[in-house]
Amino acid sequence: MSADQGSALRVAGVSHRFGATEALRDVSFQVRKGEFCALLGVNGAGKTTLFSLITRLYDSSSGLIGVAGYDARRQPSQALARLGVVFQSRALDGDLTLRQNLAYHAALHGMGGTAARRRIAEVTGLVGLSGKEADRVSTLSGGQLRRAEVARALLHRPELLLLDEATAGLDLRARAELVALVRRLIAEEGVSTLWATHIFEEIAPEDHVVILHRGAVLADGRAAEVAAGVTLAERFLDLTGAGRAA
Repeated sequence: MSADQGSALRVAGVSHRFGATEALRDVSFQVRKGEFCALLGVNGAGKTTLFSLITRLYDSSSGLIGVAGYDARRQPSQALARLGVVFQSRALDGDLTLRQNLAYHAALHGMGGTAARRRIAEVTGLVGLSGKEADRVSTLSGGQLRRAEVARALLHRPELLLLDEATAGLDLRARAELVALVRRLIAEEGVSTLWATHIFEEIAPEDHVVILHRGAVLADGRAAEVAAGVTLAERFLDLTGAGRAA
């Protein structure tokens, strides 16, 4: 364990390029254990690139990424075993039932038989999908589908959940229910969360917020302190220059 053992996620001095394009520039922040951390930024800010580095889809050009004390580059198996990920793109097969999907992903984590059935029952209960196990995924509503994705991510009992624009395409009620679900998981299961979003309403004043813009961190702290007497939206517009006249 060469990374910081006191945090669920440590990102230190991470930069990344796609050819001549600088996607991330010296990004540093930490997610504490049992914390909801919002990674706030518009499309193109670098959120998905950062998630791809954390999950080892890309190799970081520089810096350190630590997951639950494990260096993601030097100890990738240990780091990835402690991650649960919900990307924007769907990871479930719509032609299979929810149970079949979860059994498949449980097998990928080395779970089978009675242990897998027990864990599938546990995670569907956690996300409010008990009784839906025999339903084909294609018949689930948008909100149910995202909760099913969270159930998949929880199968192997991760210490850190990454959710990349998880409420994209959901209506207001489903969005609120998903945010509430993740907050409940933090409180009841002790899982830490990095929640990438561009929606200010999903962030509470007591949350840890990291504002990412054009690949750089512009603010890092408790949302109420970052806002500093104005709304978080107003502070974001001020920091990014998005609200200034051209």
